[in-house]
Amino acid sequence: MKLDKQTMKSIRHIILFIAVVVLCVIKIREILGIVQFVLSVSRPFIWGGAIAFVMNIPLNGIERRLLKSWRGKRAEKLKRPVSIILSLLLILFVIVFVVMTVVPQLGRTIVDLGNKLPAFLEDLAEELEKLCASNPQIVAYLEQMENISFDWDMILNGAIHFLQNGMGSMVTSTVSVAGTIISGIVNAVVAVIFSLYILSQKEKLGDQGKRILKAYVPEKMNGQIRRVLGLLSDNFNSFISGQCLEAVILGTMFVVVLTVFGIPYALLIGVLIAFTSLIPIVGAFIGCIVGAFLILVDDPAKAVVFVIIFLVLQQIEGNLIYPHVVGNSVGLPSMWVLAAVTLGGSLLGVAGMLLFIPLFSTAYTLLRDDVNARNGIKNEIRNVSE
Repeated sequence: MKLDKQTMKSIRHIILFIAVVVLCVIKIREILGIVQFVLSVSRPFIWGGAIAFVMNIPLNGIERRLLKSWRGKRAEKLKRPVSIILSLLLILFVIVFVVMTVVPQLGRTIVDLGNKLPAFLEDLAEELEKLCASNPQIVAYLEQMENISFDWDMILNGAIHFLQNGMGSMVTSTVSVAGTIISGIVNAVVAVIFSLYILSQKEKLGDQGKRILKAYVPEKMNGQIRRVLGLLSDNFNSFISGQCLEAVILGTMFVVVLTVFGIPYALLIGVLIAFTSLIPIVGAFIGCIVGAFLILVDDPAKAVVFVIIFLVLQQIEGNLIYPHVVGNSVGLPSMWVLAAVTLGGSLLGVAGMLLFIPLFSTAYTLLRDDVNARNGIKNEIRNVSE
C-alpha cells in the first residue's frame, strides 16, 4: 500500500519525537546540568519578571483609577513613570511599616526577657534543690560525676589541632559567604531594574509576544496558548489581590480584638499574623506561635487567652472570609487548595505554596471546561463547588 505525503510526514515527526525522547533519557544528567546552568544564569531575570508581575497589580489600579482623569499628550508620557514610582513607594511603605512595627517591639521583648531571666534562673535553681532533696539518687549520681578524671592534655591538644585546621576553613567560609551576599545584592538590583523595564514597556512586549505566536504557531494552537496564558494571568492576579486583602482583614481583626481584651503587643501580633498569613493555610499559625511566645514572656495567662482568641478568629477567617475573598477569586475547591499548598511547599518551599494555587486553579478550570464541553454542558459561571 502506497502512503501519501501527509502520512509520511506524520511518521517522520513521530520517529523524530521518539529519537529526541530517547536521547533525553540517555543524556539526562547532561541535560539537567544544562537546565540548572541556564536557570542559575537567568535567575535575576526570572525574579525580575516575578517582581514586575506583582507590581503590575497596584500599577494597573493607579493608572485606571487614581490617574484616570489625567489625559493629554503629556499625561500619556508621564502616566506610566508616575504609576511605577507610586507603586514602588506603596510597596516600600508596606515593607517599612512592617519592619518599623516588628523590630522595635522585638527589641523591647528581648530586653524584657533579659530582665526576667535572672529571676527565672533563681526559681529554677530552687526547684532543682527541692528535686535533689527529694531524690537522693540524683545527688549520688552527681558525686560519681565528680570522681571522673579528664585528660586535659588530650583536650588541649585537640583544641589546638581544631583551631589550626579550622582557621583555614573559617577564612574560606567567610569569603564564600561574602561572595554569596554580594552576588545576591547584584542579582536583586538587576532583578528590580529588569522589572522596571518590563513594566515601562509591557504593552510593546505583549504585542511582540502575540506576533511571535502568530508567526510560528498554528492559528488553533495560538488561540489555545493565549487562552491558557490569559487564564494564568487572571488567576495569579486574583490570588495575589485576594491574599493581600485577606491578610489586611485578618490583621485588623487581631489588632482590634487583642486591644479590646487587653492583650499586650496587639499591633505587633496583628502585623505579624497579617504578614505571615500571605503564606496559604499555615502562615497564620506561624504568627500565632511567635505571638504566643512574646505574650508568654509578659503574662502566661494572657498567652492562653491569646491562643483561644486566635483559634476563634481563625475559624471565622477560614469559614467566612477566606472562601469569599480568596477561594472564589481563584475558583479552586478547598481540597485542591490543600493539595496545591502541600505539593508546592514540598517542591519549592514558601514560593511553591504561592505559585501552585494559581497553577492548580488554571489546570482545574481547563479540565472542568473540557469535561463540560465533552459532556455537552455549557460553561457559564466559575463556581468553587463544582
